[in-house]
Amino acid sequence: MEAKNESLLEIHDLSVSFRMYDHALEQHDLQVISDLHLTVRPGEVVAIAGSSGSGKSLLASAILGILPGNATVHGHLHYKGSQLTPERQAQLRGTEIALVPQSIAYLDPLMKVGKQADGHRKPRPTEKRRKLFARFGLPEKTEQLYPFQLSGGMARRVLVSTALITDAQLIIADEPTPGMSLDQAMEALKLFRTLADEGRGVILITHDIDLAFAFADRVAVFYAGTTVEIAPAADFRTGPEALRHPYSQALWRALPQNGFEPVPGFQPYAGNLPKGCLYAPRCPYKTPECEQAVPPVRTIRGGEVRCYHGA
Repeated sequence: MEAKNESLLEIHDLSVSFRMYDHALEQHDLQVISDLHLTVRPGEVVAIAGSSGSGKSLLASAILGILPGNATVHGHLHYKGSQLTPERQAQLRGTEIALVPQSIAYLDPLMKVGKQADGHRKPRPTEKRRKLFARFGLPEKTEQLYPFQLSGGMARRVLVSTALITDAQLIIADEPTPGMSLDQAMEALKLFRTLADEGRGVILITHDIDLAFAFADRVAVFYAGTTVEIAPAADFRTGPEALRHPYSQALWRALPQNGFEPVPGFQPYAGNLPKGCLYAPRCPYKTPECEQAVPPVRTIRGGEVRCYHGA
């Protein structure tokens, strides 16, 4: 296994904006990700948590270079020490960097799923794919079916298999477990954990953060398009007192097993972000300083936090 202190993927000061038209058909740029940072090392699973609209799936698309044509990306994206240019992204997609997409619409409706999972690899990895299908409880006849003949959970398991069958060094799993039973979801996460233990890097984007805590090494918390905390997964298993950011603590308390405690307010819309800390309008600890300027990222207790008062 490669040493975990060597970076596989490095993201610094990432911003993503989209060229939009308003009601008067005037163009403007809508910034949806700002000052986002993340590092993934060989041999680890990094889970990304946050509510819908926090930028999790957009990050995956930015890494792979599959954002729509009206998107503009700024910042530093490096894979194995080299810049991820559009040309390099196209070269690495599906080979060194594999995606488990969120939508089952990624499956070709006109192609049998066994052939889709095998891809264009020669020779076809038929036995490896059959073993993966079997681990996910997919009957042998599944390989001869078309996507419309699958249930949502079956289609999700096929998508996970198409990524795991590759030799990719970085796997981005975007909400890989919806539609799966608990046993199937656990099996998928165990496979991601195994791949990381073999020296690969895994980004696990998920709403099932309580499951992710058991398999991840670190958890990155996104809010309104930026990183607010990156902490060891063990801190989330310990409880809110081990976490550094008020939003991370609120996420923990919002889990059903932790009281299902709601947070007043709502995540700000990308076109109407507050001036200072993005979480300040909902934060019980805010001070005037929080509302004036965006806090810097600080290293505290073995984790990173974007907060003036994180401790």
